[in-house]
Amino acid sequence: MGVLKKGNKVYSTLNLKCPRCHEGDLFETGSFSLKKPFDMPPKCGHCGLNYWPEPGFYYGAMFISYIFTGFFSLAFVMFFHWVLDWSIGASFGLLLLVCALFFVYFFRIARAIWLNVNVKYDPHSGLPKK
Repeated sequence: MGVLKKGNKVYSTLNLKCPRCHEGDLFETGSFSLKKPFDMPPKCGHCGLNYWPEPGFYYGAMFISYIFTGFFSLAFVMFFHWVLDWSIGASFGLLLLVCALFFVYFFRIARAIWLNVNVKYDPHSGLPKK
């Protein structure tokens, strides 16, 4: 089974799909849409997984986002400053631009990771019961 094929956590996370069925979308709009960028449906349209199992469920995603953004920022600035020999100011300026452009995507990826940590893939979840 490949890393980017259905049935893998990486597939579900990067494609922002339901972690249980890998069919339903986690968000109502595309990642670069300015209309409802943070809105999630209450449940999966394919298998019915509740995306809001309890109040405060996504606090864990906040920590994932913080850690991911911190390490990304360090690596980004170090690469541009040490490898490409840019000034610190230019490196941070470009970092701010990149983070501003990809803020919604980082937010969504953190939520997808958190859901994938807590929900197991079930390929038969969307099938009708016999």
